[in-house]
Amino acid sequence: MRVLALLFLIFIYTFGFSQKVGLVFSGGAAKGLAHIGVLKALEQNEIPIDYVVGTSMGGIVAGFYAAGISPDQIEEIATSKAFLDWVNGRFEKGSDYYYYKKEDEPSFLKLNLSLDSAFSFLLNTSLANDLSLNFALAEKLAQPAAIAKNNFDSLFVPLRVVAADIFTQTQVILDHGALSDALRATQTVPFFYNPIRVDGKYLFDGGVYNNFPVDVVEKSFHPDVIIGCNVSSKVYDKYPFGEDDKLISRSLLYMLLDKSDPSEIPATGVYLQPNLKEYSAFDFAKAKAMIDSGYAQTIKQIPEIKAKIAARRTCEEVAEARNRFNDKTTPIKVNSISYEGFDKWQKKYMNRFFKNGKRPLYFNDIKTGYFKLVSDDYFNNVYPSFTFNPKSKDYNFKLARGQPNNFQVNFGGVIASRSISNIYLGVNYYYFGQVLTHTQLNFATGDFYKSGQIKARFDFPNLGQFFLEPGATINNWDFLQGNNLIGGKSNPTILKRTDRKYGLKIGIPVARQIKAYLQGAYLANTDQYSNRDVLISTDTLDQLDLSGLRLGFGSTFNSMNRKQYPSEGEAFSISANYFSLLEEYAPGNTSLNKQASRTNLSWIQAKFSLEQYFRKGVYSSGYLFEGVFSNQPTFANYFGTIINAPAFNPLQDSRTLLLQNLRAFNYVAAGWRNVFAIRKNLDFRLEAYAFKPLQAIAQDATQHAKIEQQIGQLYFAGMADLVMHSTVGPISLSLNYYDDPKHQLGVLLHVGFLLFNKTSLE
Repeated sequence: MRVLALLFLIFIYTFGFSQKVGLVFSGGAAKGLAHIGVLKALEQNEIPIDYVVGTSMGGIVAGFYAAGISPDQIEEIATSKAFLDWVNGRFEKGSDYYYYKKEDEPSFLKLNLSLDSAFSFLLNTSLANDLSLNFALAEKLAQPAAIAKNNFDSLFVPLRVVAADIFTQTQVILDHGALSDALRATQTVPFFYNPIRVDGKYLFDGGVYNNFPVDVVEKSFHPDVIIGCNVSSKVYDKYPFGEDDKLISRSLLYMLLDKSDPSEIPATGVYLQPNLKEYSAFDFAKAKAMIDSGYAQTIKQIPEIKAKIAARRTCEEVAEARNRFNDKTTPIKVNSISYEGFDKWQKKYMNRFFKNGKRPLYFNDIKTGYFKLVSDDYFNNVYPSFTFNPKSKDYNFKLARGQPNNFQVNFGGVIASRSISNIYLGVNYYYFGQVLTHTQLNFATGDFYKSGQIKARFDFPNLGQFFLEPGATINNWDFLQGNNLIGGKSNPTILKRTDRKYGLKIGIPVARQIKAYLQGAYLANTDQYSNRDVLISTDTLDQLDLSGLRLGFGSTFNSMNRKQYPSEGEAFSISANYFSLLEEYAPGNTSLNKQASRTNLSWIQAKFSLEQYFRKGVYSSGYLFEGVFSNQPTFANYFGTIINAPAFNPLQDSRTLLLQNLRAFNYVAAGWRNVFAIRKNLDFRLEAYAFKPLQAIAQDATQHAKIEQQIGQLYFAGMADLVMHSTVGPISLSLNYYDDPKHQLGVLLHVGFLLFNKTSLE
């Protein structure tokens, strides 16, 4: 009997400590971050993890763990600001390249199309920008994949990743190849991310056909015990009466994700389902809370897990094994770059971003070049990857071309409580040969403002980096339409402005965030106005025509987080311009001066603007400084002078009003901005500004302009604003104050971006 008992104990001991444990992670988008907490709890309680299998976000967490990245390190990544930037399609701070940043325009919807030689259009249906995410996966996983020689069984923990082939409607089990490709493929939710090719096939999110791949771990690894963690939203066996109204907004996810079935876990295994009811599939900002939920649920079930798994693996043993794996890491050094899907001229153009063929390149060289390249919208379809060469102990960096987005259509505009609403349409076409050409057609129309613009930008690959941008812009404003809700109705501004600019700009990059330019333009402007505040049907308007040349240079940078109502970042611009214009004046019957005139005018003008925000928690404080210095002369009469003087436009509707007290040939201005984040995407803003004319423009008894020295005079403006940042742009309700007799108080409600082209003299 003693011998039998001893043999039984030996059998139990041997069997217990030879148990193999397989871990299965479901998909669930942001909720999948709870899997990180599961890993933390298992390792802390010495539960061995011999195999990992995952789908979608579960595949990403499983893949990072298999790559030798500890649960604490994965948590550090998932709770970082950089991670939020990746999943939200933003570049990491300092990674964007301002040289390619376009001027702000009022669009809120962009359609990416592919136009082929037969003039057929294909729509790119992806909603998310994946440029940062793709590079982050390539960066984090290149070295572990090199250690494993692209064999997922040779990773720190053997791995299987589940993806989907939607053409054959089958699941695809990935067990080899570039690890970053596998993880990128498994989280390609249709309509959200562009699919990528793996082994020649376009693959999508594995959750489409198998969101809880218990069968995969059973068939691939035959573990003794399976621990399965399911974080996907509940899928109902019966119609959810009483809850359907709340759930309908998530219907797309229900359609795209396969049902997770807890009964797939055998009786010998353990089923985990963290409590994530209060979180959505897009709550990436709440990563820490979801990780804690996964951890808490696993700790709660540790007694059950330990009862079914006799084997133990100490934290020290796991750390030592992980260190042995990571010690084999080869630093990223690139001796070759391949461009898949590009011709020789295009490759030459792209190669300039990577030191024009200088090799070897190190990781920072590759990262800098990649983000410089993809800062141009045309290259938002390239996919990066690293491949290790075991013989030379270095890497190849590959940029593969997806469906080209060479035709873009932008829609936008604004709806406002004053008659300053307009609609906007922008059409963009790219042609990529020896030179990258970007042609733009932009149109805006409304009662107050109409505009048409055509321009083309030619980026050259040689003689250093520079672009040429010829363009023509025609703007038309009717200020009589722009009356305020509270102030100004009895004293309307009777002014119609048309300006035309035909010019050429030459631009070069200066460092990463600054763009310098030279420009020249021919101007042809027409202003029609009354010298009185009351318009009679028999009145004829004064007409002032300006035509001539403008030459100038300047530099700008901008890292603001929004193109209107920002709360983070900084912007700077400085410029100097020379004007040589012919003024032709024809008086109307409201003018005291009945003599037409032709006058040659010339002047030099310098301008600077600096703004910056400092954010701490829910509060952001910002400042604005602006100044103009010139020897600009007066025009034919006072009103013609004031409308062509430089203007300080501090608030969102300043350009829609003729604020006479905020215009001067020479001035300095400053402002203080306070932004309180009430909740996500909802801000309350308080802004105050002071304007100091160094020389004031006044009107004499004959309607002529005269320059007065006003050393002590200050004018003020301010705003209290509640603004929600939505998918159609800002939704803003504001009370605006101007130190101006015609427009002191105004209430403005607008939906969309209230943005206009600059005038030809700005």
